[in-house]
Amino acid sequence: MLIEVEGFIVSETPYGETSKIINVYTKEKGLIGIMCKGAKSLKSPFRAGTQTLSYGVFCLSYKEGKISTLRSVDIINPLKEIHNDLDKMVIVSYLTKLIIQVVKQNNNKKIYDLFISTILKINDNLDALTLCNILELKLLPFLGVGLNLDSCNKCGNKTNIVTIDASYGGLICKDCYQNELIVDLKVVKLIRMYYYIDIGSITSIKVEDKYKKVINKFITDYYDSFTGLYLDKKMLDYKEY
Repeated sequence: MLIEVEGFIVSETPYGETSKIINVYTKEKGLIGIMCKGAKSLKSPFRAGTQTLSYGVFCLSYKEGKISTLRSVDIINPLKEIHNDLDKMVIVSYLTKLIIQVVKQNNNKKIYDLFISTILKINDNLDALTLCNILELKLLPFLGVGLNLDSCNKCGNKTNIVTIDASYGGLICKDCYQNELIVDLKVVKLIRMYYYIDIGSITSIKVEDKYKKVINKFITDYYDSFTGLYLDKKMLDYKEY
């Protein structure tokens, strides 16, 4: 069956001397494997459009549950700003590994839209780490571990919030506080904004480094505590992205 799918190449594997198999995250079919015959050859029309972290429309002979075969590829956006910036490449590479794990648990098509919107905003030179954190938060409901950011996670109190703690599961009010680390309430406000904001509507981002560091750690700890996913975030050891 010949079909066209929009997708993002998350990984590739050599096959023989001149071919390779690309793993593509698509909105229509989720994660699929595609055989690209001769794509490693210098003169191959597939060479440029089948590199990892490429975003395009793939025409293929589709086989459900098996390796499909590429017939043609048209790049939607070359993502030049990402491919020319090592820091952006690191963030996007991490996000592809994250999205693979998430989609294996939940293949909701909305996840694809969130992922692509994030990639395009990073390519538009908006803050890559902040966008990464926004996407991480937005993926939590699809993993069944969404955050309650409106009240204390223990008693439901909506007032006198004093901090947020990953191992605790969210907000902590004054009455329930024990010995958790107190964070600036600006961090709480930013996390709440990240959780609810429409990624496509973002036109600028400016978050102080001290807040970015705390937010990134909170999200990492929350994933470790509640999602069951393995996230190698060593590549994202905090720096000013």
